[in-house]
Amino acid sequence: MTVMLGVAAVHPAASQGLSQGPGGEKAIEGIVGDSDIRQEKTTASAEEKRVLAAIDKTADNISIVRKLTAARQVDIVFLADAVPAEGGPPPAIERKLKEHRSDVLVLRQEVEGNALLFHAVDSKRVMMKDILAVEFPDPETVIVYAASRPAG
Repeated sequence: MTVMLGVAAVHPAASQGLSQGPGGEKAIEGIVGDSDIRQEKTTASAEEKRVLAAIDKTADNISIVRKLTAARQVDIVFLADAVPAEGGPPPAIERKLKEHRSDVLVLRQEVEGNALLFHAVDSKRVMMKDILAVEFPDPETVIVYAASRPAG
């Protein structure tokens, strides 16, 4: 630690990197890059088939999330009617989540550990516990389904 501070004192440019920190704007821009982070508000009822299919693919999607370093587009889909205050997800989705409970927990951990997805989700104020599923409609697009409402 003392050596690091000594170098920063001698080289002011070195201290800029230290003060930036992993959550700084430049660091986040470097991680998210040219990815287009979008949000959509809909209902779990309207997206039920897609969410169910994504939950069924959770085990496969965990591997994709682990390897993901870039995406052209990340869509955060807010399923406002699936929040606990509204009674939670529809029964079919709730059953599917229970069926794949351990995989869904691992998926959430992998999203949290993936710098790109973490910052995309965090930028829209989605908590990891609210992520229901992740879908990859093509190799450059990620859709994150969340039982949440948009901030604001």
